[in-house]
Amino acid sequence: MWGGIALWLLTAVVTYTTRNTTLLPTLILLGSFLVPAVFVLWAYERHGRDLGASLIPGCFLTGGILGVLGASVMESYLLHPSLWMFLGVGLIEEAVKLLALMFVLRRHPGVHGMRAGLVLGATVGFGFAAFESAGYAFNAAVTMKGIDLRALLETEVLRGVLAPFGHGLWTAIAGGVLLSFRKPNGRFRLAAPVIGAYLGVAVLHSLWDSMHGIAIWLVARVTDTGLSRALFAQGYIPAPTDEQQHLFTVFSIGGMVVITLVALAWLRSLARDARNAGADGRPNARVYTP
Repeated sequence: MWGGIALWLLTAVVTYTTRNTTLLPTLILLGSFLVPAVFVLWAYERHGRDLGASLIPGCFLTGGILGVLGASVMESYLLHPSLWMFLGVGLIEEAVKLLALMFVLRRHPGVHGMRAGLVLGATVGFGFAAFESAGYAFNAAVTMKGIDLRALLETEVLRGVLAPFGHGLWTAIAGGVLLSFRKPNGRFRLAAPVIGAYLGVAVLHSLWDSMHGIAIWLVARVTDTGLSRALFAQGYIPAPTDEQQHLFTVFSIGGMVVITLVALAWLRSLARDARNAGADGRPNARVYTP
């Protein structure tokens, strides 16, 4: 992690000093993939060595790319600006990540169990986050006035800090429950807990994405500004007071912290179940090779 951060900072300094735009892909890819790749490597070394080294990059790259592509197609055709748009985003993106995980594991029928699902689900989620962050960084950099290097760096820092608490965490939860109900013959069983886990992480995802608007609504309620729905839909408070700015920061950051704590508690509960299963002598994950 520290070596990657040093390389990213060095790349940023050289790019800023020389104005060499050929370094932008290096800067974008390094900043977008560093945190997700480090967390996936940590999960593999600590909890997933028996899954095999080839399965991890497959889930990270194939699962992440398929997830991003599937989400892009479905969101462009199914979603329209509305009050419930972010719920649709959560449902679609969590669904495509699980489908991508199932696709990668279709030829690995022996991979099952809570622990395997937590590790591989997180791997797919972090792959999704890495490719998505690269796209956001590129969009931030390219403007009508040229390359905005400051916006690119700010985007990568923000998304890098938040990466461990987003896609990787949510898909780890859903993936753990999914593989814990996988049948010995490799078929995936969409039992009620699997559907419940999917819907739960989709709600957490949608709340995370909509926290900006929720914070504005809470500020309007607390300060009794009487904002019209049209102003609310624009996503900002016109001429906010110092009190409103302070409340917005508290509500938006506080809301994201609460969502993260709920997801972490859920993940810890599943991890504890996985450890108990191992202590009882039942395998959490097995990898069979034909």
